[in-house]
Amino acid sequence: MDLAQLRQEWNSVLDQLESIDRIAWISFFDARLAEFDGQTLHLDFSDSRKFGSAHEYSEIRDRQIATLKSVIKQVLGIEIEITLL
Repeated sequence: MDLAQLRQEWNSVLDQLESIDRIAWISFFDARLAEFDGQTLHLDFSDSRKFGSAHEYSEIRDRQIATLKSVIKQVLGIEIEITLL
């Protein structure tokens, strides 16, 4: 699977994510799929600045990323890593 294919299926991933964890869905809804090398998906939040603040969200962020990875595996059948830009 390449970046174009992942983008094509992204709404299905988001729909499933919303049914499992609405807060995670809100967090990733406006992420831009920046890069995908077949193993690691890089999400860009530079427009939304959701994760750019003085607050500490690492515990929540880690849990939301784990949920997103699980949904991607469920919907697309692939296991990937996720990084936030």
